[in-house]
Amino acid sequence: MATKKPKSSAKSTKTTAKTTKPKTTAAKADIKPVSEAPKTNKVEKTEATAKKSCFAGFFGKKYDENESVLTIFKNHKFYGALLGEVIGTGLFTMLFFSLMFVGVANIATFIFAYIAILIAVYAFSGACLNPIVTIGMMASRRMSVIRGVMYIIAEIIGAWLGWIILNSFHLAGGETATELQTLTAVGDGQFWVFAMVELLGAVIIAFMFARALKYKRSVFTFGATIAGGVVLAFFLGYIISGAFLGLQNNFAFNPAVALMSQIFPTAGENFGEIMSGVCQALTIYVLFPAVGGVLGFYLSDFMGKLSSEE
Repeated sequence: MATKKPKSSAKSTKTTAKTTKPKTTAAKADIKPVSEAPKTNKVEKTEATAKKSCFAGFFGKKYDENESVLTIFKNHKFYGALLGEVIGTGLFTMLFFSLMFVGVANIATFIFAYIAILIAVYAFSGACLNPIVTIGMMASRRMSVIRGVMYIIAEIIGAWLGWIILNSFHLAGGETATELQTLTAVGDGQFWVFAMVELLGAVIIAFMFARALKYKRSVFTFGATIAGGVVLAFFLGYIISGAFLGLQNNFAFNPAVALMSQIFPTAGENFGEIMSGVCQALTIYVLFPAVGGVLGFYLSDFMGKLSSEE
């Protein structure tokens, strides 16, 4: 009788174990649908938001939000950036007027020299070296307004210094020196021709600069892309102006450099005629290039959003 008792207890434990097992599985079965439902909802929400957010953040800030008038002048790196823009734009100005002497024949020299300038200055300021690019950076919210305005001032000063240095050597040559080339005066009925050439070149330069920002980890690729865009704009300008329109030295694609190229009239029958010439020069060599810079950057951003480029 004593040996039969453990058997019954073992059977009872087995039956209890059997009865308890389905309960746990039923509980698990009841829990599964609850845990799986939120996952599917999250996936559907993320897919829906992804489809709607193709142009999300298109006009959003892409620079440091803490940068303002109160903070930017306290950063010593900002002054190094301004100095980099002055030196870089000055070197480019001397290179530009040198190109006007040799023409398209030595365009390869221009490419390598410009790449060297971009690489040398990039670490300081990002190597804008052109108000067209700076305005495009501000319009696309890649750069704060205060930084952009100070960059433009630095670029104008750099172009002025570059012109003074080059002109000083020219004056030292005396009568034997070759005459410095300047931009051709706008003739009657040529306003839109000059303006459209400037606009086209500005769009190309700004677009190529915006694309080069995607390769800024490789400084050489960055410089080569920008230099290639500038050379493309100059080459098209020479072909359109020289071969199609019979013009020469009628574009700069850089408002800071154009201001050093004697674009303003120095004589006229009256004050109104002089001011009319000044407004015309500012419209052609400042306003239209600025619009082209904005269009070039927004064209790059628009294409990047459509292709879901990160």
